[in-house]
Amino acid sequence: MAVTDFFAGEIATELLKHLLAIVRKSTFCRSTAEQLIVDINGLLPIIQEIKQTGVELSQTRQRQLDDFSKILQDGYELAGKVLNSGRWNVYRNLQLARKMERLEKRVGRFMQVTMQAHVLADVHHVRFNMEQRFDVLEHRLKAIKIGVDDGGGGGGCLGKAVKRMEEDEKWFEYSFVSLGAGIELGKRKVKEMLMGKEDRGVFEICGIGGIGKTTLAKEICKDDQVKSYFKDKIFFFTVSQSPNVEQLRKTIWENISGCNLHSYGRAEILPQWNLQYQWNSNSTVPVLLILDDVWSLSVLEPLILKIPGCKILVVSRIKFPPSVIDCVYDLELLREDEAMSLFCHFAFGHNSIPRGFNHKLVKKVVEECEGLPLALKVIGSSLKGKPEMFWTSAKNRLSQSQPVGESHELQLLERMKLSIDCLPDKVRECFLDLGAFPEDKRIPLDVLINMWVELHDIDEEEAFHILVELSDKNLLNLVKDARAGDMYTSYYEISVSQHDVLRDLAIHVSNRGDVNQRRQLVMPRRDTRLPKEWERNMDEPFNARVISLHTDEMREMDWFRMDCPKAEVLILNFSSSEYFLPPFLENMPKLRALIVINYSASNAVLHNMSVFGNLTNLRSLWFEKISVTHLSDSTNPLNNLRKISLILCDMKNNLDESFVDLPGLFPQLSEFTMDHCINFNKLPSSICQLHKLKSLGITNCDSLYELPSDLGELQALQVLRIYACPHLKKLPPGIGHLVNLKYLDISQCIGLRCLPEAIGCCRNLEKIDMRECPQIESLPSSLVFLESLSCVICDNEVFCQWNDVEKAIPGLCVQVAEECFTLDWLSQ
Repeated sequence: MAVTDFFAGEIATELLKHLLAIVRKSTFCRSTAEQLIVDINGLLPIIQEIKQTGVELSQTRQRQLDDFSKILQDGYELAGKVLNSGRWNVYRNLQLARKMERLEKRVGRFMQVTMQAHVLADVHHVRFNMEQRFDVLEHRLKAIKIGVDDGGGGGGCLGKAVKRMEEDEKWFEYSFVSLGAGIELGKRKVKEMLMGKEDRGVFEICGIGGIGKTTLAKEICKDDQVKSYFKDKIFFFTVSQSPNVEQLRKTIWENISGCNLHSYGRAEILPQWNLQYQWNSNSTVPVLLILDDVWSLSVLEPLILKIPGCKILVVSRIKFPPSVIDCVYDLELLREDEAMSLFCHFAFGHNSIPRGFNHKLVKKVVEECEGLPLALKVIGSSLKGKPEMFWTSAKNRLSQSQPVGESHELQLLERMKLSIDCLPDKVRECFLDLGAFPEDKRIPLDVLINMWVELHDIDEEEAFHILVELSDKNLLNLVKDARAGDMYTSYYEISVSQHDVLRDLAIHVSNRGDVNQRRQLVMPRRDTRLPKEWERNMDEPFNARVISLHTDEMREMDWFRMDCPKAEVLILNFSSSEYFLPPFLENMPKLRALIVINYSASNAVLHNMSVFGNLTNLRSLWFEKISVTHLSDSTNPLNNLRKISLILCDMKNNLDESFVDLPGLFPQLSEFTMDHCINFNKLPSSICQLHKLKSLGITNCDSLYELPSDLGELQALQVLRIYACPHLKKLPPGIGHLVNLKYLDISQCIGLRCLPEAIGCCRNLEKIDMRECPQIESLPSSLVFLESLSCVICDNEVFCQWNDVEKAIPGLCVQVAEECFTLDWLSQ
């Protein structure tokens, strides 16, 4: 969106109000005001259309719009003078009438001359740019996905966005604790609490949302003195608003003690004396347990382990009573100088106000952020690169909000709302979609991109650019798989996360209006049943396009009737070993994306699978931690289904040809992914009859030992990812028939012994990732025929052999993978 379009629209709207009042009141200016109303009413849809496109205008056009915005501003001030002028002052009214006539001529000239020229120029640009766009779109999208967008291994715009995000996060965390004495004091006091003489204790960091509690807790984890004191036995757990307390308590104990509790069964029945008895042998080693984002005393109390040497740091917006907490540190808002430094980094790229910028205006905006780090970061990012008029409007909006305090969470959200009000409409809607996912959970990039594509009628490349724009404005976080290293980034190694306050903002904005008319219907946290508000309004259709549920086990009797004729995305989050799919799926004729995620410790069995027979428009299906039943018994062909993702699923060997006819069930399937799935040994040969399949990913599947010999029949395949399948011994020779293959990932296939000689026939192959394949000691000579190959990631053992290939293929970049031993990815 051009930088003044938003405020030109605002000024025009306010001017219209004045003009309507003039028509009713003023005799001298009535006819001029009526003509101005006609002109401006014709202009407002054009401004709105420019806003919706999100396109940045050329400097010349932007300057013309800036000038016109100034005309509207002058007109608004002039109209105010007309309204305030008394009827008895005839001379002044005549002067104002002449000025109104001149204003009308200036507006009319812009509409008749400047806007006509813009239209003619647009016709030429559209014809030329559309031809270019369609030529490069497909290539750009593939490059973004496989991480060769910039000709190297950096992942192009997506990789650069991740890198910017990582650098910003590091800077934010570093600067937050080193801005001044106030923050240093907080860090020192928390360290004193934790490293005191007491053998054990429960301590707390308390403060409103967005004040930096979690950032301070993470800095405590990384502090050298703290790490030395606790001998690196520091454990960080995010609790959130609706945790599975039993499962979390068990996980905490297993991590701290190193004992597996399967033999005990349910964690809450473990006698406390038994925990203390097991712990006595290690009681001399202190342990720090950090419980982040705790929302209630009823959740906190079962998580407090009263064992020798264990100190617990609770991070919460709520101040818990002294009967539970031994000592509390109330995190204070930033001082004026600290707030200014933090704000300027995100608004200007350095820690002070640039020369020539309006210092008073910046200071006023910073004051309105009231020292809240998250508000300073997000609002600063939203104003970056904007003109002074934009800043003035932001300041005025912020000043209309009530002060932020412990009891004013809604006022904080109203302040933060400024950061999304100025987004193009489509980008704003994509931001609001993030509220449909559970708090404190990473969102797979594939899920989010699919959702946006289906909901907003955009292509995947546009969805990527919206993702990068929201990242640049610090409205979401791009998180790279820690195993991927720093040198390369592809689509498959990235997930999305969001601060709780920003998720609250998305839900707060989406929940306005009548429940039956909302665009989104979201359960903000896990509950045992659907909201009563929904049940009270079930007699009328729900017009939401996105519906997100978060429950425990649901049986057939737990559902009530819901008519959802416009629903396009349904997200089912639950935590149980059995789950009855909602019967109202039959009343979702427009459903295009179904996401089913089980957060319990064991795989869930789904019931009511017959509803799939009615999902004729379904295009994308995501199953996570599900026991996959015989699909042939449960559904009719899904003729529009394009993408299937099975994550952490128990396949029960149901992919065998005798159980399921894949091409018959999914004739249009173009992407098929299985990750961390168990109980299947080989892919069925029927998968090779999916002639429209473009992407096949079988990753982290321990039991896979064989690929179909006729894999080469997948003539449309462009992406083949066989990642971390340790029992796979070889690739089938038929791989050489994959003439459209562009990306091959065989990394961490530690049992793979060689690349087939036929691979040299894959003339369109652009990237090979073969990290951690220790048994591949030699390379086939046919690799020199891979003329399109631009990026190879390998281990040092075969790097020298790739050097010979590199000399034969112009533009080929061979990179040695850095070793990565972190376990951070386990929390993803």
